[in-house]
Amino acid sequence: RKQRQAWGVTEAWEAVPVSGVENAAYYFSTYNAPDTVPVTGNRKVMVLGGGPNRIGQGIEFDYCCVHAAFALRDEGIESIMVNCNPETVSTDYDTSNKLYFEPLTVEDVLSIYEKEKPEGVIVQFGGQTPLNIAAELAKAGVKIIGTSPETIDLAEDRDRFRMMMDKLGIPMPKSGMASNLKQALKVAGDIGYPLMVRPSYVLGGRGMEIVHDEEMLKRYVNAAVGVTPERPILIDKFLENAIEAEADAISDGTDAFVPAVMEHIELAGVHSGDSACVIPPVSIPLRHIETINDYTKKIAVEFGVIGLMNIQYAIANDVVYILEANPRASRTVPLVSKVCNVSMARLATQIMLGKKLKDLNLKNKTFRHFGVKEAVFPFNMYPEVDPVLGPEMRSTGEVLGLADSFGLAYYKAQEATQQNLPSEGTVLITVEEKDKGGVLEAARAFKKIGFQILASEGTHRFLKENGIEAEKILKMHEGRPNIVDAIKNGEIQLVINTPAGRL
Repeated sequence: RKQRQAWGVTEAWEAVPVSGVENAAYYFSTYNAPDTVPVTGNRKVMVLGGGPNRIGQGIEFDYCCVHAAFALRDEGIESIMVNCNPETVSTDYDTSNKLYFEPLTVEDVLSIYEKEKPEGVIVQFGGQTPLNIAAELAKAGVKIIGTSPETIDLAEDRDRFRMMMDKLGIPMPKSGMASNLKQALKVAGDIGYPLMVRPSYVLGGRGMEIVHDEEMLKRYVNAAVGVTPERPILIDKFLENAIEAEADAISDGTDAFVPAVMEHIELAGVHSGDSACVIPPVSIPLRHIETINDYTKKIAVEFGVIGLMNIQYAIANDVVYILEANPRASRTVPLVSKVCNVSMARLATQIMLGKKLKDLNLKNKTFRHFGVKEAVFPFNMYPEVDPVLGPEMRSTGEVLGLADSFGLAYYKAQEATQQNLPSEGTVLITVEEKDKGGVLEAARAFKKIGFQILASEGTHRFLKENGIEAEKILKMHEGRPNIVDAIKNGEIQLVINTPAGRL
């Protein structure tokens, strides 16, 4: 970059012609023309968007960027949006005062920053993409508004993070870091299997896996790419049969506000982006909800978070454990904002501009309704992808169901994902040994409302022993007609299946 500038090769900007709109503030860069974009002397703040949509980085972050732009405009501050995704609302020409349609790279952002000279840059609303360049931007002299890049890095450094949790007295699953196989095996020996292993600084849990033995760990480490002492593998003790929960918070550095705690419907081990979740929680005791609120506020203040923060928890053996903390906007911010009627991104922007929580008069509300988020999966487009969910994110979108009861809200969410639930017919139940006890309640409920039950041999025997009438059906390798034949013939309307392994 320095060499390019020394040669006099510098970026210039031109307006993108927008049909039917005169003087739309929509710009692209060029190295082959004079700069035609005027600069004002107004107060201005730059917002970095999320870049291209991909698994782990979706439209939820764009929601935050858009509301940040609206908040800046309402405060009389010129909003400068930098993003490169035409599928988003943030790249509409009328969302911000100025839109630079540019890649989210250090070089491009620095060029715009040096041209516009804003008061600072907001990086925490665009997901992991802008966070990945925050430290380099700060090193180059860019003022980062809100939570500092040092705090963002602290959350990824498991050793420093654990020391902070120990200081605050907050339980955390045993963990460690490794940059080679020898270190990984030592950490595993100290912690014990099963383990949750993942690379650091990744989107959507990419490369995350549950490891059950030494052979699986060796295979994972040998296949890992780009592992260095600066970007090690993170290794955590995996909590089996734990209920997962998370909380989004707004913090001003000295105080924090938690609008709601979300309960995940799937057990811990499924990526939070793939898990359905409900506000308010339906099975977490009040004492644990109060503990989660308390821990979240303590962590936000200790970190010195200014803006948004998301923290994920697991409840196992009647103990609330912290899994991870992300001092940034999360994909659940739109959900919490809508269910709680609190514009979190707007409020966080006001906090970053200098307001305090006490000035905003925020109060927790009693919920008279339920909100259920359900993930949308692309399995119909990619039939070769293993549909068994795990710690690596698979979903490409999400929907929200609202109702006066949890059951109806969940039903609405399923309908919104185009998973049309049957009201009559036949349900197939085939589950592995450890899940047989958990399926009894569901089987009795289906029987009570008039469904016929088909079951594979082991499940059929278990249901019969527990007084539930079912008809036995063959698995694929046991002969015909089998489960696949029945599904193809339209004889089965609903399947309850927990496979023993992955494809």
